[in-house]
Amino acid sequence: MYQKIAIGFLLSLFTTIAGSYLYLEFFSPQGFEQAWKLMLENKLQGMVLSLGAIPNLLLFFVFLKRREDYKARGVLIGVVIVAFLVLYYRFI
Repeated sequence: MYQKIAIGFLLSLFTTIAGSYLYLEFFSPQGFEQAWKLMLENKLQGMVLSLGAIPNLLLFFVFLKRREDYKARGVLIGVVIVAFLVLYYRFI
């Protein structure tokens, strides 16, 4: 049970990182390196993290459809942690 939750959690974090990378790479007019520098200079980490977490919605529903409830729980835990990170970056 805990192993399945951990797998869902790790997949959630990987999906968020991959989504953030894809957002910076394909939806910014500059390259990834320049977009990364601009994100850090303008303190937009929360925005990029929140946009990067959108693919977790698909992952969550895939796990629910396949009746893998514990992995879906892990994804949900990962999303909550990313939400707290977004709040942290937003207000600090």
